[in-house]
Amino acid sequence: MALQQAIPILRSFDAAKAKAFYLDFLGFKLDFEHRFSEDLPLYMQVSKDGCLLHISEHHGDCCPGAALRIETSKLDTYQQLLLAKQYANARPSIEATPWGSRDMTVHDPFGNRLVFTESEPS
Repeated sequence: MALQQAIPILRSFDAAKAKAFYLDFLGFKLDFEHRFSEDLPLYMQVSKDGCLLHISEHHGDCCPGAALRIETSKLDTYQQLLLAKQYANARPSIEATPWGSRDMTVHDPFGNRLVFTESEPS
């Protein structure tokens, strides 16, 4: 048996807001979306580089308020890209941590916290 990458499921309450945040602001791409019928909740997968996220409107899949850390490189470049978009609900900054990483925290419209983290060279 070999374990693979974990794929977090994040709670959403509004498909349009989720797409505006994850696709338009963060720059993820939509891999798939699924509804059992037109009037039922959305389940979708978004990705950026090697990062996969599942976003669900289904109440039983997960709870709002999750936190996850996403390892990255070129954090300064990504931060500048996000700031240039002038997203109404986020102006992320980068902070150095006592354990030697640099973190940029962004909250989605549903209370989930995404921490993009870059290890500082030793």
